[in-house]
Amino acid sequence: MTDKSAEEDVRALLARAGVAVGGGRPWDIRVRDPGFYKRVLSGGSLAAGEAYVDGWWESDRLDEFFHRVFKAGLYERVAFDPWARLRIQARRIFDAPSAGLRAGLGNDLFRAMLGERMSSSCAYWKDARDLDEAQDAKMELVCRKLELKPGLSVLDLGCGWGAFARYAAERHGVSVVGVDIAEEQVTFGRERCRGLAVALRVQDHREVRGRYDRVVSIGLMEHVAPRNWRSSMAAAARCLKADGIALVHAVARNVTDGRLDPWLDRNVFPGGAAPSLSSLAGAMEGSFVAEDVHNIGPHYDPTLLAWHENLSRRWPELRGKYGDRLYRALKFCLLASAGGFRARRSQLFQIVMTRPGRVQPACRAEPARAARLKEGGEARLL
Repeated sequence: MTDKSAEEDVRALLARAGVAVGGGRPWDIRVRDPGFYKRVLSGGSLAAGEAYVDGWWESDRLDEFFHRVFKAGLYERVAFDPWARLRIQARRIFDAPSAGLRAGLGNDLFRAMLGERMSSSCAYWKDARDLDEAQDAKMELVCRKLELKPGLSVLDLGCGWGAFARYAAERHGVSVVGVDIAEEQVTFGRERCRGLAVALRVQDHREVRGRYDRVVSIGLMEHVAPRNWRSSMAAAARCLKADGIALVHAVARNVTDGRLDPWLDRNVFPGGAAPSLSSLAGAMEGSFVAEDVHNIGPHYDPTLLAWHENLSRRWPELRGKYGDRLYRALKFCLLASAGGFRARRSQLFQIVMTRPGRVQPACRAEPARAARLKEGGEARLL
């Protein structure tokens, strides 16, 4: 493949998505290194991400670029590096993910990016004026679906910095036990939850024992290797009382393939993979009854844009510690993901579950609504 033919092929592919090289629209791209074309054709999405971080190409609106690329189905057309795919699959088989990009990020960077609530999952923007209000609205939505009331015990699987634990204890008077394998996040969360009926500990969620009135998992399943989806659901069921309610809040793909984009797998979510709705349902079999499935995926687009805005605004004070390569990597991750949700390539499902035999909770007392809701763009599937 010559440099000229590689450039012609890439230009032709991008034209199918309405994207031009050197064009004047915000979503068009500028190529700064002529090796970009061969690199992308031979290495696929992994190479495209790495080339962006290396400064080989640029776009004024990366989110809009990816929106068009995903909507046109171009991302799947570009050849993938087979060796990268083999490395990814081997790591999943042996269940030994590397630390990835997140291991190099401190709580100072996450606080600057995520906002005061320190919640790293999709917010809920219906009636919200800013990111913090939208995160509060998300946590309140979860609390209502769980039917929280004072005195109940809650298990938070993958608690992170304790955002939900703190909110539920403060606003609803429950006691919360949260577990996560990220020691730095748990330590930070303990400080934020000081004085509340919250106990955060460093522990694999599959090793938790005990019985709780409620079990919640917010943004955990997409970080778990596909081979562990079923054991994760089983652990949640084991810890839920017979009359309890559980909720899973998870990013999901539209297809069941156990894949994650190679660039994201290597740099951001090593060993993880976004499940599909059917794979989540399969993981639930024998453990739970699905009571309600709510798709709030369109709310992730503005959440990711808000995180990017926060990061860009605060980057001057973080640059000296982290360097601009990290900024480009985070920008690529956030805005490519925003474009994916805008193109409806990814969804965000909240699934309310109970153990078999329990009376249906109030969250399903309303009439079924299969139609797409006008407010917020979310859909109720049950």
